[in-house]
Amino acid sequence: MTGDLAGHIEDTRLAEALSERYLAYAMSTITSRSLPDVRDGLKPVHRRLLYAMQQLKLDPSSGFKKCARVVGDVIGKFHPHGDASVYDALVRLAQDFAVRYPLVEGQGNFGSIDGDGAAAMRYTESRMTETARIMLEGISDDAVDFRPTYDNEDQEPVVLPGLFPNLLANGAAGIAVGMATSIPPHNAAELYQAARLLIEKPDCSTEELLDVVPGPDFPTGGLLVEDRQTLVQAYETGRGSFRIRARWAVEKGRGGAWTIIVSEIPYQVQKGKLIEDIARKMEEKKLPLLADVRDESTTDIRLVLEPRTRSCEPDVLMETLFRHTMLESRFSLNMNVLSQGKIPGVLSLKDVLKAWLEHVHDVLVRRTQHRLDAVLKRLEILDGFLKVYLNLDEVIRIIREEDEPKPALMKAFSLSELQADHVLNMRLRSLRRLEEMEIRKEWDGLGKEQASLEALLGSEKRRWSRIGKDLQKMQALFEGGPYGQRRTVMGEAPVSIDTSAALAVEREPVTVLLSQEGWVRAVKGHGHDVENHRFKEGDGLAWHVECQSTDRLCLMAAGGRAFTLKVADLPRGRGFGQPVRTLADLAQDDQAVALFVLGEDDARYFLASTDGRGMQVAASNLAAEKRTGRQVFNVRDGAQVWLALPAEGTHVLCLTTARRALIFPLEQVAEVAKGGGVSLQKLADGVAISHIRLFSLEEGLVWQEGQKVRSPADLAPLVGRRGAVGRAAPQWMLRR
Repeated sequence: MTGDLAGHIEDTRLAEALSERYLAYAMSTITSRSLPDVRDGLKPVHRRLLYAMQQLKLDPSSGFKKCARVVGDVIGKFHPHGDASVYDALVRLAQDFAVRYPLVEGQGNFGSIDGDGAAAMRYTESRMTETARIMLEGISDDAVDFRPTYDNEDQEPVVLPGLFPNLLANGAAGIAVGMATSIPPHNAAELYQAARLLIEKPDCSTEELLDVVPGPDFPTGGLLVEDRQTLVQAYETGRGSFRIRARWAVEKGRGGAWTIIVSEIPYQVQKGKLIEDIARKMEEKKLPLLADVRDESTTDIRLVLEPRTRSCEPDVLMETLFRHTMLESRFSLNMNVLSQGKIPGVLSLKDVLKAWLEHVHDVLVRRTQHRLDAVLKRLEILDGFLKVYLNLDEVIRIIREEDEPKPALMKAFSLSELQADHVLNMRLRSLRRLEEMEIRKEWDGLGKEQASLEALLGSEKRRWSRIGKDLQKMQALFEGGPYGQRRTVMGEAPVSIDTSAALAVEREPVTVLLSQEGWVRAVKGHGHDVENHRFKEGDGLAWHVECQSTDRLCLMAAGGRAFTLKVADLPRGRGFGQPVRTLADLAQDDQAVALFVLGEDDARYFLASTDGRGMQVAASNLAAEKRTGRQVFNVRDGAQVWLALPAEGTHVLCLTTARRALIFPLEQVAEVAKGGGVSLQKLADGVAISHIRLFSLEEGLVWQEGQKVRSPADLAPLVGRRGAVGRAAPQWMLRR
């Protein structure tokens, strides 16, 4: 057969072959490497690590074993990958600054929050924690399915059965093909309470769940500063981000001197890199209020920040640090997980808890059935014992005289094969009278257990009641443990602090350049030949704004969100600047459509969308102190904002792609703080507004440079009411 295939060639289109193979690779990455299972919150490598440690009997009460032994068992039996990646996964499970509830207890150097790496696996030792033992509890009771290992020589669990909400408690992070996951850690006691609430009230809202689980609980603590509505939206959709700030306090010194002590830093920020970042920003003169930073940490974090002058307010100093350093960071929420072990999808907080509870229910049913089968088997054996105890002499005679005692016993006493086997294997000393009494006592106890198990299997209400009691016990266990107390403090969205006076920004003319790829920088002076400024390869100039260093700019996004950029905060120098997305939380699928100087609070601006709607907005309603900006224009599906300009003049001129023109008073476009706009011109299907001009009708209109001024009499045929179809555009308007 092999000879027949030699030299055989099949013609296959390259696109089909590549797509088939790449799809197989992508699915393997998604399901077997990067995304966690919603039921136990583990990726295959972590699940195999814990199962291998259980096989090695590395319980919390046992001794430690070398990590090299554990890693060797994992890659030899279950996980055919490199030892470095497996050891890295083991190390992370043991770091109490990386996971909220460590699943591995390490002995030796397992790294530090400074960013130091762990020692080699031949030097370190490990065993499971009590949390890991809970996750594995019931695995020998047929609670979950097993599958063959990669070499078909052994079996491994598909999922772990334990009563611990690991996905939310410890979080997860991973990058697959075309998708990623990012889930922050939470407090386990709060999660148990939320699960109980979901059992008692299945239709509860996300807001009710957040009354119990107020937000993430990071192992490094910190202060979470987000408003309630942002949290609700993030947990309802499964996508969002959380802003975390360092915890700090003022320490008084002699003579009115003071320093700031930072005791907790944001999650996943390495202390060593944080100090380097602060020092670098000091060299770049971006932190003029800070004189020095010292690291006085021992086992606890203690960063000392010295102000340059005592007259500076601590809040102002910290505001500058939050804006420019990693003392404030963002953690993305993307609850993209595997449901039913193989289906990736983004779930809400409620969906994740429901999926975990369904898994807990399935485990309870399987463990109960497994125990019931064992009880029924033992009752059958005891039944056989009781039958033969009444006729011991006959049993002895059959065993002594019959060549085949087993069938003879089965026929004489109506025994099953299982009962006959156990009678024949019984020891002689078990034939005493007392043993019969013990058997009857055991039989009675198992009979009661059988009734209880059957009642549990027969009533879904009883099963959920049992799960609720189990969750309550686990909640009490984790509330009182060393990891029980909440570490991350939930704070309100911080009030913006004006640092301009303290920073004493010098007023000078600058030109702000924003490239097509979103790189922004400020260049000193006005009147530049902006076209000759350097940009990255493939990039070019999109907008340039001449302004003052003390001004504020409004960046208008196509999605209708307005962002405020302070010119003083923009990068300067001869480089390419920095991505504007680092200064404003512009969504990846959104883009800038306008950049202009924000005037006084009562200045008005005209906004228009691609579906022919418009609105007027005051500058005070465009200004946004938060990096997340402010949603101003609620665009409809398929539409986006395409125009933003000062609302100057008395009338609006609209020209459509169907060459229909309309002029109407600007006052007919309402001024609002936020909204979906009003219809500017009636549009047929497939037609859009291609040009909008604001002007003063009394002064006339110059359509193009060099053309004559069109008088009010020339424009009168085009004047109408807002929302009309308009008239055919004159020829002078169509010339280009």
